[in-house]
Amino acid sequence: MSLITKKRVLVTGGAGFIGSNLCEALVSQDNEVICLDNFITGKHRNIKELRKNTRFTFIEGDIRDLKICRKATDGVDIVLHQAALGSVPRSVNDPIPTNEINISGFLNMIMAARDGKVKRFVYAASSSAYGDSVTMPKVEDKTGKPLSPYAVTKYVNELYADVFARLYGMEVIGLRYFNVFGQKQDPEGDYAAVIPKFIMKMMKGERPEIYGDGLQSRDFTFVQNVVEINQKAALTENAEALNNVYNVAFGERITLIDLFNILKEYLSEYDSNIAAIEPVFTEPRMGDIPHSLASIDKARKLLAYNPQYDLRKGLKMAIDWYWNNLKEKD
Repeated sequence: MSLITKKRVLVTGGAGFIGSNLCEALVSQDNEVICLDNFITGKHRNIKELRKNTRFTFIEGDIRDLKICRKATDGVDIVLHQAALGSVPRSVNDPIPTNEINISGFLNMIMAARDGKVKRFVYAASSSAYGDSVTMPKVEDKTGKPLSPYAVTKYVNELYADVFARLYGMEVIGLRYFNVFGQKQDPEGDYAAVIPKFIMKMMKGERPEIYGDGLQSRDFTFVQNVVEINQKAALTENAEALNNVYNVAFGERITLIDLFNILKEYLSEYDSNIAAIEPVFTEPRMGDIPHSLASIDKARKLLAYNPQYDLRKGLKMAIDWYWNNLKEKD
């Protein structure tokens, strides 16, 4: 695996789920890491230990502030731009902050990176860009119409990235994440992702909700696979790989009801009472896509992406982290 070492790296959204996992890996690999976050969705606990490390610098700030973006990119070799206001339902309920952070904030960051002569700009794109496309598996050059304000914002990121690469000669790579999960992902709140929400509910002895009939499917990928491809995108010397977007997934899909049953099986090893829990089925959510499956052929070919963690391996590691870090003690 290609590892970033001895670089000055900015991770935006570095106190968030994916960002904090990136920061942790980069600090351990002898990099100077700058973390920019405003804690709208990031968590202090995610970077608590990192802040004790002299190779880690934290800047509390908002990517909607261009001055902060310029400060954060000063002297930086690589930007890993993870900061965004996530969640399709959140964007449906209130599109304006999603637009301000994900589009205006993105523009500020890529402007600051351009002006700061950053070597490589890697950003978090989204599988939501595929919208109403019925093509399966999802291939990078076959997208449909966006189904949510969030999807619109992430697609606009791709358009801006392409224009900046062409106009200003920047080295830019976008990574379309497919349902990332793993340690440090927030299980609480109305907009929590499905895996941590299910895990936390069952750890509390409660029945998780499945929107719809549970037959909708997703291509889940463990966060360490995401850490891998961010580094490969940041380091690739393959000119053909630049100014491109890539699917980031494992390349397999599972229905939500099957996911629930696997989680129940693994969690029952910690508490046998969990084996009796059954889900509650509720109405489908607006803006959700029915099925998702990624082709990762392009990432394999151009970035040498080779995900090491399948769903079951990742779930075991994630459950162990949640049980040991977030389980309510009696």
